Amino acid sequence: MELNRRDFLRGFVALAAGGPVLSSSNLELRIGAKRPSIIFVMIDDMGFRDVGFNGSEYYETPNIDRLAKEGMVFTNAYANAANCAPTRACFLTGQYSPRHGVYTVGSSARGSSSDRRLIPIANDTTLDSNHVTIAEALRPAGYISASMGKWHMGTDPDLGPIGQGFDVNVAGNSTGSPKGGYFSPYKNPQLPDGPTGEYLTDRLTDEALKFIEANKERPFFLYLTHYAVHTPIQAKPDLVAKYEQKPPSNGQDNPIYAAMIDSVDQGIGRIADKLDELGLTDHTVVFFFSDNGGFAGATSNQPLRGFKGTFYEGGIREPMFVRWPAVVESGTACDTSVISTDFFPTILEIAGAKRPAGKILDGESVVPLLKGAKKLNREAVFWHFPAYLQGNVAGARDSKFRTRPVGVVRKGGWKLLQYFEEWVLDGGRDAIDTNNAVELYDLENDISETNNLANANRAKRDELLDLLIDWQKSVGAPIPTEPNPEYSG
Repeated sequence: MELNRRDFLRGFVALAAGGPVLSSSNLELRIGAKRPSIIFVMIDDMGFRDVGFNGSEYYETPNIDRLAKEGMVFTNAYANAANCAPTRACFLTGQYSPRHGVYTVGSSARGSSSDRRLIPIANDTTLDSNHVTIAEALRPAGYISASMGKWHMGTDPDLGPIGQGFDVNVAGNSTGSPKGGYFSPYKNPQLPDGPTGEYLTDRLTDEALKFIEANKERPFFLYLTHYAVHTPIQAKPDLVAKYEQKPPSNGQDNPIYAAMIDSVDQGIGRIADKLDELGLTDHTVVFFFSDNGGFAGATSNQPLRGFKGTFYEGGIREPMFVRWPAVVESGTACDTSVISTDFFPTILEIAGAKRPAGKILDGESVVPLLKGAKKLNREAVFWHFPAYLQGNVAGARDSKFRTRPVGVVRKGGWKLLQYFEEWVLDGGRDAIDTNNAVELYDLENDISETNNLANANRAKRDELLDLLIDWQKSVGAPIPTEPNPEYSG
């Protein structure tokens, strides 16, 4: 049985009760030398190509690009979902969605009922406090943790960052976007308003700098989870004017969105400067990541197919780098597939923290990759989405839904999608050659997922399908099987 959060915290309290109170100083004596600090930057809705280090010529990200160049860029990095809440739940728990039940944002029955062939699996909109989070797992190793920005997993005192093990919460609650917009007043109970007109991205950077300064003498974990670049698309006028003077490039042409990215980049630069100023650069690991693919109304993911909400590459492939000067060789790249469940075990290994006894972790530490290894000890990565997500976006499978219920696996350069409506209602494997239940893509030669090889390469199709079905059974992934009586065809 998996250890739950209550048992884990009870054990930690018992450990503390067996000796002197665990202040940061005497805890460090118990655990040895000071551990590296960790900054995890999570951008919201930033597409794979929305940064210079992945080829954008319209958006300007010099600070992000510099840190990427000083570390390792991951070219096949994936979010656990095509929208934000499930990816965040997977990051915080180190577990695939079937283990925590957060599959989507809001209801799993989105879109018109008359267009849905199946009754979807119910969705959890908050992360159950029974889960041991990464912040809780780091605490016994002497880390102070802060969540700054979007949380989307519930609200304190119980289900917000403080309730889930973080020591500091700035601006985090159950909302998925800045309800008051990006300019103060913010209308955010977890963020006191700044001066009228203050920009949210700048404010979160300010708060991050204060936290780093206050904790420069001890190991810290900073989860800087920007609301940017999620809607509403709002930016500072001077930066908007800058991009209004630039010609479009490869489908990217939104000056307001570009200005939002520019503000994020400036904030990253300020944080890097603060680490330099405090002498912390060599002892701080910086992760950069996004929670899902780019939003169709704001950017272009070309040549990737699809956008946020689809399980094609445009919806789940993310910009990612890790800068760790003490370990990672600068200017390196890794093409091994990694996914956001990998961050939990990676951060534990970096911190020298123990895995909570009995806790299931679905990811693999990427530390070997950071040290130069070429692959991880696993066959594949997986996705499970037993829900509906409405919306008509370019690259989606049909015009009514960004995605219908689907399971996905990537192994090596191959990717398979199993659509549950056709699988359950149209004959499954017996009719696989004709029911359109399965799509197979050779990503190494078809990054745009234009050529479905499910019938042209049956051996590879069956190999990946068997792997996906076995994984679904191993994690107890619920598959919708009940026909929707309101479906009208």
